[in-house]
Amino acid sequence: MNTRRVVITGSGLICGAGRNPAAVLEALGSGQSAIGPIEAWDTSGWPVRIAAEVRDYNAGALTGDRKLLKYIRRTDVFGLYAADRAIEEAGFASYRAALDEAAAATFADSAGVFVGSGGGSFANQYDFLPLIAAAGGNLESFGRELSATVNPMWLLRSLPNNVLGHVGIRHGLKGPNACVTHHSVSGLLALAEAAAALRADECTRAVVVAHDASIEAQMALYYHRAGLMSAQGLFAFDARHDGSVMGEGAGALVLETETAARERGASVLGEVLGSGNAGDALGLLPVREDGDALARAIASALTNSGIGPGNIGMVIAHGNGTPNSDASEARALRQVFGTDLPPVTGFKWSFGHLLAAAGMLEVVVALAALRARIVPGMPTLGTAAPHCEGLNLSREARVPRSDLALVLSRGFGGTNAACVLRAAAP
Repeated sequence: MNTRRVVITGSGLICGAGRNPAAVLEALGSGQSAIGPIEAWDTSGWPVRIAAEVRDYNAGALTGDRKLLKYIRRTDVFGLYAADRAIEEAGFASYRAALDEAAAATFADSAGVFVGSGGGSFANQYDFLPLIAAAGGNLESFGRELSATVNPMWLLRSLPNNVLGHVGIRHGLKGPNACVTHHSVSGLLALAEAAAALRADECTRAVVVAHDASIEAQMALYYHRAGLMSAQGLFAFDARHDGSVMGEGAGALVLETETAARERGASVLGEVLGSGNAGDALGLLPVREDGDALARAIASALTNSGIGPGNIGMVIAHGNGTPNSDASEARALRQVFGTDLPPVTGFKWSFGHLLAAAGMLEVVVALAALRARIVPGMPTLGTAAPHCEGLNLSREARVPRSDLALVLSRGFGGTNAACVLRAAAP
């Protein structure tokens, strides 16, 4: 366990349920779900017709820079928006403006950026389709017309580290940086990397962002064919669970060493205590029925945090609504906590599964919930699914039993991640 404290001084998010933590927490508390009919394309005859889209999408308004839009995609817009809100709340601009030139340079050099990003989308390739059809299999013709047909900004728009680069450029952050592209655990792993860099004295502050926008026709179709999508809704741990529902958006935090935050008089929202991750090593889609890897990831997070299971005030489950994941997650939680389970809840019923951004968004919302002293209920709960009994779930809101939350995330390839955070008193 590393004793150097990593505190949270800013947060931001955007998803179908809202554009700031308070709005999303209110949606959760009032039982509002952003899951509804897909508007991005005509879903007539399509096997997947629902998702949790960000409505009234205006890329220029979200980024504040219309010229930038020719270089970035929808997912990048979400990431930049969430990062901007977190940095704004942390008060970086006003603090730096008061520094002399040398101190401002030191600030920039010691501020890192860590991003969890999706692995790209099928829509990235659509620029090539008309030319492929016109070329009729003739590679010489295809190559001759390529530069005149495909947008010259295609490469720049497709980079998975766009948010990483543009956050650093926009805010002058020149310290350590990394982009994690590891399916649904990308966000929590980026958070773990940032916290490790702060504890290792590689930087004194860091912006952590995770973003994804996977609601597109091909993605939905292929996930459906893999047996992962629901046509009716996301019912985590419930007998009706038959698959997940896609969401989109981003979550962001500003982390600082306790010393750095104190020196600049920053308001502290909470603290990242520790994290852990482990793999099933079975294949791309299978998960172990006993939840072994997730249980080991949780145990590692608790050990790294220096706390025992009994100290956890609430668990934010991955709860993606697929039967095998729900059942194995339930077994993992029972393995770690036994019969002394804290309140367990999940958020995906409201804003869907954001893939690379899922864990990070849920950390941001969990922090807001802890500070409000509330465990949001899961109004989609009815009868517990087989093997999901005894999880201490509730349709109604409850009070956490401490100021600590455990957030879980799982992804393809048998990846599992866990994070423990503490809320500061409001």
